[in-house]
Amino acid sequence: MDQTAAGGGARTDEATERTPVRFDTKIAVLLRDDLEPWQRLNVTAFVVSGLGTAVPDVIGEPYADADGTAYLAMFRQPVLVFEGTKETLSLAHARALSRSLATAVFTSDLFGTGNDRDNRAAVRAVRRDQLDLVGMAVHGPRNAVDKVLKGARMHP
Repeated sequence: MDQTAAGGGARTDEATERTPVRFDTKIAVLLRDDLEPWQRLNVTAFVVSGLGTAVPDVIGEPYADADGTAYLAMFRQPVLVFEGTKETLSLAHARALSRSLATAVFTSDLFGTGNDRDNRAAVRAVRRDQLDLVGMAVHGPRNAVDKVLKGARMHP
């Protein structure tokens, strides 16, 4: 009798490979609900880029196609995108910071700058509780991120 028929070996490996992976952490983006579509995409791209630098273990292995062409590594887990009001975003920001979660922010001022130096200066010029947040990314334990996002809804 082969291992597959005996309930071992290949069948177990196949079942394991098909079992959904449940991560104990969560990556989430929260966008203000009054953004234009291009702004939503721009903000999302910017804020998630910061997470890989602060939390390197969120990045998986590099990709390669069947021809051996190499591609960059990406997040190893899904990124969930939410939306909420300006007030929801401010509350989420405060909650994320109070829980010491890895957080990236994008303020409305950044739409008017054209480079990284000016982006950082625009954020630095405003006190934390006065930031005009339009988006943020957060990473941390699932339950902590869920609490941070209280009041937000999944992006349509």
